[in-house]
Amino acid sequence: MIKRYPTKKIKVGNVEVGGDAPISVQSMAFSKTKNIEATVEQINRLHFAGADMVRVAVLDEEDAKALKTIKNNTSLPIIADIHF
Repeated sequence: MIKRYPTKKIKVGNVEVGGDAPISVQSMAFSKTKNIEATVEQINRLHFAGADMVRVAVLDEEDAKALKTIKNNTSLPIIADIHF
């Protein structure tokens, strides 16, 4: 068994990360975030594949505005990689 270093446990949405929490699976959507339909579809596929959380790229204001709609149509916690 690999020894885990003690860390502080935090929550990302409803997923516990760090501390004694189980190791979580995270992936990243590759669609343009402003393409809400494609991004929601990818997030739902990741959910059914076993992901615990998903990252999306936020390159501009249009991507940022799409996040609310995306979140309202998915169940996984979303992490925004902000690039602007």
